[in-house]
Amino acid sequence: MTLLRFAPSPTGALHLGGLRMALFNHLYARKMKGKWILRIEDTDASRKVPGSVEGIQRALDWAGLDYDYGPDRGGPHAPYFQSERLDLYQTYTTKLLTSGHAYRCFCSVDTLSEIREKLARTGSNTTYDRRCLHLTEEEVARRVRAGERNIVRLNTSGTFARRPVIDLVFGHLKDAHGSLSTDPVLLKTDGYPTYHLANVVDDHTMGITHEWITSLPLHLDLYSALGLEPPQYGHVPILVNPDGSKMSKRNGDVKVEDYIARGWERDAILNWLALSGWGAQHEPEASTAEGQPSAGVPSSNKGAPDSTKVMDIEELISEFDITALTHRASSLDPGKLAYLNRQHLLRSAATIDGLTDVVARVRAWMDEHKPLGDVSPKYTEAAYLQSVIRALDSRVVNIRDVFTLAPYLFVLPNLSSTEAQGMIKGVSQQEQEHILNAFADALNDLKSWDHESISQCITDVKELLQTRRFLPVVRHALTGMKVGDFSICLANAHLVQDGPPIVDLLCVLGRNQSTVRMRSLTT
Repeated sequence: MTLLRFAPSPTGALHLGGLRMALFNHLYARKMKGKWILRIEDTDASRKVPGSVEGIQRALDWAGLDYDYGPDRGGPHAPYFQSERLDLYQTYTTKLLTSGHAYRCFCSVDTLSEIREKLARTGSNTTYDRRCLHLTEEEVARRVRAGERNIVRLNTSGTFARRPVIDLVFGHLKDAHGSLSTDPVLLKTDGYPTYHLANVVDDHTMGITHEWITSLPLHLDLYSALGLEPPQYGHVPILVNPDGSKMSKRNGDVKVEDYIARGWERDAILNWLALSGWGAQHEPEASTAEGQPSAGVPSSNKGAPDSTKVMDIEELISEFDITALTHRASSLDPGKLAYLNRQHLLRSAATIDGLTDVVARVRAWMDEHKPLGDVSPKYTEAAYLQSVIRALDSRVVNIRDVFTLAPYLFVLPNLSSTEAQGMIKGVSQQEQEHILNAFADALNDLKSWDHESISQCITDVKELLQTRRFLPVVRHALTGMKVGDFSICLANAHLVQDGPPIVDLLCVLGRNQSTVRMRSLTT
């Protein structure tokens, strides 16, 4: 059975790059009818941030990425915190020491620094002179009994059985062992393993079959030294900032919790992350010597999705193709997220159940953030919010836009603003009152307050008045805005060109509120 793992470190909030990796685990595992694990790699106590694990779990839960086994769910290979598996790492470390594939190093931090500097001055690429490798067993035992602090290093002076690696994304990989430090540390002085030892031991003991990995050469050596079968590997290039710099939770707008707080759609975020780096076209890999394609080698992928294809999680699972992942780092385009978010909102609002869900989230946003302060309870009713969303239609990019685009549907418009005054520039007070009185009278005479009746009324009054100022004057009285306020969501401004039609605004506001606003501007 296919078994993958997502193994974040509890060093802060989950960021977009981490969520993307969890998403790829989820998509591939579900595509292959397999499972995936949440494993917390907390062996570096100095970097632990309180509350990080809970934050990671909340973000995954929000995203609907339901891992099969993990800290809060248990599973056949518990515990799922590496800090609770130290006895296991000690067992495997002892195996490596016994076989001669590892040795204890008693050098102090200062001594190691001096060795590195000395080797660098000679032009050597090595980072350690292996002086502790040559200690006798008796000397090592004596120093351990004396309580001397030591680390355990992998002995790379010998040879390991290394097989060619066929990556699930890149195909055949070049041997990169030359980039490794000399005899990397496996076990630290505090008894905690380094990432590399813990990763290999846990992946083996948990039965992980596929792994996204960046420390491949060292891990392959460890598998060989321990006599273990490595999993299949897939390298996924990282996400970077638009300027090409590495995306980091310490720098800027990358925390998942921030995107949740800003009202972005879950499906849009997942869609956005999945398409970033998915959709590349690759040439087929060369055949083996026997003339057969190599197992696991990416093939030509002619069905890669468009860069803005709208897909929910089930569609992502169905279409996911690991061979179509890019070989280059990818950056995230905020404009693409805005586009995808609008499309997912439109999808949701097209069904009764979906519209009900959108309304519930708009109401929750209003209750939590109070973007317009306290509003009348009638404006928070489900039926009213549904009418608002229908009126705004495709203009809504983010649920926040309900309030930034049309605050006048919840509070009285600010008719003294520069924008509001500009809407009636050149219109005399007398002409303004004439237009508003005529239209308010006609609306009051309507027997039915519906879209068709109001639309006909607008047509009749326009023909009667014969002025091109009719619509600007009415819109000014009802809204005080041409389009909407993008002071909060400037990135979306290019997606909205105009406000809702007057007839839609009148339908939402109702007869009484509509005529009251118009009459307030007449004497």
